[in-house]
Amino acid sequence: MVHVYNCHPFASQQIVQVEQEPGLLCSGGGVIFVVATGGCKVEAYSLDQEGCPLLCRFATMGTPRIIQYSAIGDYLVTIEDKNNATYLRAYTNWRYQAEEKSRVGVRMLGHLLRGASQRSVAQMEIIEIPLSERPVAVACCPVTGDLLVACEKTLVLFTLRRESQHNLNQLNPQSSFQNTQPSHSKKAVPNSPSNPNVSVLDFERSVILHIPGLGPQQVALCAGYVAVHAELEVLVVKLHSSLDPKTAEELADMNTCVDQGEDPGDFLVLQRHQELLGERARDCGVSVTIEKTGMEETGQYTLSFVLYRRFAPDFFQGCSVEETKLHSLQLHPMFTRNKSMQCPEEPSCVFCFFSLPTTGYLYSLRGGVELLSAYQYPEKVLRAVLTDDLLHVITKSALQCFSVRCAAVAARVEDPYIDTTMRACPPVSLKVCALRMQLFIGLRTMCALGRHVMLLSAADAEPPEEADRATHTRSFMSKKWAGSRPKAPSVTGHGWNLYVVNTVSPITLYHEMVEYSCRYAETHPMGESCRHLLSEAHLILRATLIKPLPTAKGEPRELPEMPTDGEKAQRPTTDAFTDSKAERQVMETAFRENCAQLGDCFSRGNQKDCHLALPYYRMSGLSITEVMSRNRPLPISPCSYGPGFVFYLNHFLLEETDQILSQEAADEIIDIFSQTEPSQLVTVCASPAMADVSPAKVLRRLQHLEQATGMSVPLTVTMATMSLRLDDLRRYTELMEKHAEMLLVYGFIEEPRLLLHGGSGGRDTQVRPTQLANQLRKDQPGLLAAAMVALHENNKVQLEQADQVFKELGCEHNLLVDFWEAVLVASTKEAIIQELLFRLAVVYIDRLTSGMAAPSKLLKSTEDLINSCSHYGTLYPWLRILTPASNTGSQQQEALQKLQSLLCGPSMPIGAVQPLLEQLSLGATLWGLSLHVLCATRRGQHGNCIEKLLDHCPQAIIPYANHHLQETYMALWWQKLLPELCNRTRAETENGILLAALKETLLVVATEISPVEFLELMPDDGTALYFLPHLLACSQRQLLA
Repeated sequence: MVHVYNCHPFASQQIVQVEQEPGLLCSGGGVIFVVATGGCKVEAYSLDQEGCPLLCRFATMGTPRIIQYSAIGDYLVTIEDKNNATYLRAYTNWRYQAEEKSRVGVRMLGHLLRGASQRSVAQMEIIEIPLSERPVAVACCPVTGDLLVACEKTLVLFTLRRESQHNLNQLNPQSSFQNTQPSHSKKAVPNSPSNPNVSVLDFERSVILHIPGLGPQQVALCAGYVAVHAELEVLVVKLHSSLDPKTAEELADMNTCVDQGEDPGDFLVLQRHQELLGERARDCGVSVTIEKTGMEETGQYTLSFVLYRRFAPDFFQGCSVEETKLHSLQLHPMFTRNKSMQCPEEPSCVFCFFSLPTTGYLYSLRGGVELLSAYQYPEKVLRAVLTDDLLHVITKSALQCFSVRCAAVAARVEDPYIDTTMRACPPVSLKVCALRMQLFIGLRTMCALGRHVMLLSAADAEPPEEADRATHTRSFMSKKWAGSRPKAPSVTGHGWNLYVVNTVSPITLYHEMVEYSCRYAETHPMGESCRHLLSEAHLILRATLIKPLPTAKGEPRELPEMPTDGEKAQRPTTDAFTDSKAERQVMETAFRENCAQLGDCFSRGNQKDCHLALPYYRMSGLSITEVMSRNRPLPISPCSYGPGFVFYLNHFLLEETDQILSQEAADEIIDIFSQTEPSQLVTVCASPAMADVSPAKVLRRLQHLEQATGMSVPLTVTMATMSLRLDDLRRYTELMEKHAEMLLVYGFIEEPRLLLHGGSGGRDTQVRPTQLANQLRKDQPGLLAAAMVALHENNKVQLEQADQVFKELGCEHNLLVDFWEAVLVASTKEAIIQELLFRLAVVYIDRLTSGMAAPSKLLKSTEDLINSCSHYGTLYPWLRILTPASNTGSQQQEALQKLQSLLCGPSMPIGAVQPLLEQLSLGATLWGLSLHVLCATRRGQHGNCIEKLLDHCPQAIIPYANHHLQETYMALWWQKLLPELCNRTRAETENGILLAALKETLLVVATEISPVEFLELMPDDGTALYFLPHLLACSQRQLLA
């Protein structure tokens, strides 16, 4: 279904003063090219000047049958007939023929006129392009300027080359692809010998595609895509250049699709309708093979199938079988701002359009082949031309415009945030619409360039049946299409005219569509037509805004350094850049207004599309108060607030924003949700934007909600928060005591913003504690710490953000450490565990060394941590000897025991904490000694530990040895400890501690080694008598064994 709107896409029209009846027509580079019927001259008329004056005129070598212009290279290519033969020729430097007396050079493809190119006189060149078959159709790539020629059984691709004067002198045909053509106003200067930048166009045959079973009638070429159609078949393939010849050979089978059908012989075979997209098009039955030309420089070519569509002869009604033929094949590129900055020569999107007499089809080729629109024409269409924002079609009596979805596709290619809550765009599946019809008489053909549509009309006598049918069609369509009166032939006497119809600017068409939509809104404020018109207006603006910005002179831009005159016509001047920039600002303002209007439509729309109000309002730039003012209930509205508006408010209040609403706006939001979604009141009240809401009003609404739905933890905590804002501490305490602490923790997990604002914005988001969090710090610090741990473990807050909250609450020295200890107990993430172990070790050492006061009341003691956390190990028995409780204060004692417990545990990285212990003197305090010994023990340095303990605390050596010198370290009893004790007791014979330790050591050694080994350990200084009882015990143990 096609929507029809009586908008005016055409602004004005003028008649081009041509002397003879035009037969062929094409446009480009700001010029209309006209070939008279049966003539051998091409006339070029300027579109940029009022009245379209004649720019130049030049003769062709034959009678042109097809003409095609390329803006890249500024050349005109023709298929000409002469003496019963068909030729393909390209005309370059044609702008020099303004006086029709300039020199003309004729040469073959690849044969450069070196002498002529060095002359001081500028001249037009005619390039003869030889072919082995008769050319049928021709196309130029709008991106690269390459040339595609269709013959009866082959497609030949010619690559455009630019041969500079320097390369010509060196006989080097391989030159860079640079553009340079002299201006016709200064034609003697550029070709002077002093100008080394002169370049000459040439073509190189690069690819030959054999398609024997298709019979091409029209072709198109764009950015590597090749499209060809026969009478009822369309095939699109993509050419790829492979650097690896082996890869190309391996893919040779994939480049060919062989027709598997049987020879029909004398049977009449009626093909059925078929559509194959993507790789499925390989099964179309059309044989396509690549012939190597031997001129490939960058490797081999491969191809992939993109699209194939075949129509049955009797598939369409309203036309005879003979009339049912395809026409208007076009590959249309579209460039966008972001993509053009990354790769200016690569289009963001490529579209394929082709048409039958009654239906047109538009496909998107990049990023997956997709049918965008099917256009149902009211009459038989003779020709159609696709542009970025409109589709122009002509019937025999009218020029019509249809909307297109190219901008919707390009927007999604350019912006990955389209179709999210951030940004939106009308869908590509949006039904197309037809705009106002402009009536003419006897239209024959058309072409389009920018905002100009060129039409050729001729008033021929119609057969009676054709006239009756046309009259009937026009009378029927006049009820549906509002069109102007047909344009009669001019009064000059001839029965033909060449019109240039100028379309209105996008901003003008946008304003008319908006005005048109307002009429629908007056009668059907939530009707589909109003929304559809606003969506069409949105795409009209977006099609212009998405294009690359024109640049002022001197600004960097990926354009050819030496442009041709055709390209100069497209390059903006400084004044044009300034005007374009000002126009763009106007369009951006209109775009924001349109987004606001679409937001209004979706905010009051049905539940299916209500979510689109959010991205459109965001793109409009409206504030929350402005959106609220636009969505106040209408007197005729059946419901108070639309679902899209409530959806928008929900998302706005869920976001962490610095914007704080006024009390009036916040109270209005409470009223809105009380009417529409009372269950969301808790979430609404927790938003930081609602900080100035009236607490008394909220408390009344929450009490009504509690009576209606029952009590819940988030609801109770929200009511307690409002009581706190009212300084009603008694009511606050009563409400908080309704639930156990663990249930309150679950409530904070359900709604974290009751405690924190800003926690859901990511790792670097600023987080602030709420008034309730500050009150919990005073009254229930354990609940606050437990809630923060729960939020951290449920990924509601990051560790750094929690640190920031406790510091802002002023409890970084006590409650923050308790929080770290609690997270260490609960966390299972290794990175978090290692970070917290290091942080806690630093805190404990600071409390020991700097006398930093620990909290008077700890949430968890050392015993609690040992029992609940595997990272805290049980204290070794010998530590009680080194650090008796009487030697340190109670605060230091707790920090020391926790640090010792961490060192006794399995998780503390000793390498990280070792540098921190260097500030502790080894012999200054016994607790410092204990930390050094613990670190050395964890490193396996037991011999070093034995020496330290014997030096500073020998009474701990036996408990240490009993605990650590076991199994693999058992030999240290007689290899290290016994010799050390013998040496020290020899020096201090009266030291009872050392003697007792020696005795205990001998008892252990006597039970572990043989008598012979024991005998070897006995000293030879005359003290053997002391060791004899232990030697006897060792011998008796061996005998018993």
